Amino acid sequence: MIRRVNLAGNPNLGVTIAATDKVALAPPNLGEKMVRVVEECLEVPVIKTPISGSSLAGALAVGNSRGFLVSKFTFDTEMDKIRESGLEVERIPDRLTALGNIILANDHGALVNPLLSDEAVDVVSETLDVEVVRGSIANFKITGSVAVATNKGLLVHPSATQEELKFLEETLKVPADVGTVDQGTRLVGAGTVANSNGVLVGEKTTGPEMARIEESLGFLEGLL
Repeated sequence: MIRRVNLAGNPNLGVTIAATDKVALAPPNLGEKMVRVVEECLEVPVIKTPISGSSLAGALAVGNSRGFLVSKFTFDTEMDKIRESGLEVERIPDRLTALGNIILANDHGALVNPLLSDEAVDVVSETLDVEVVRGSIANFKITGSVAVATNKGLLVHPSATQEELKFLEETLKVPADVGTVDQGTRLVGAGTVANSNGVLVGEKTTGPEMARIEESLGFLEGLL
């Protein structure tokens, strides 16, 4: 299912919500109506919790079906809330804390900011149980902001080269294509929340953009 929504007028859904095929992390103030929208579209339960005291779970956390990685400033109570879902949660021991912005991951692999420390890369690999590689996309090191990955496909910043798309496909083991959201926004990771069941995009996302998203992420029906 693909659905257009804004959160309190904000189209940057990927900054606010972090989703996997198991759960979605959302801010504590997310209204129940929107919780139902997220759960119906992504077909996973929503866990409402701050990350490091912030409502920007999508920027500060990233995960896959095996677990979540969170900022080193994340509180124990916040981690316990996520662990109640049965998933592993680990802090990243690094000065870079906006993990949702700098790590692109699915169940098959992860592409991380080249500046991430060796210790942090080891934690990513162990927690998510995937091979981790360093790299950039379209000269951006914020790999989680310029692309969105599921276990079905990859939607990538439109300036990504064919070589980069091939590299992403080899790393995350799913097809990749370029596109935009919300009337030309190139930071597709920041503007999209997706898993293998569905995708949420901003309300201004156009029909052609949704068609490209539908194709890239493997959704062939449920276009709203």
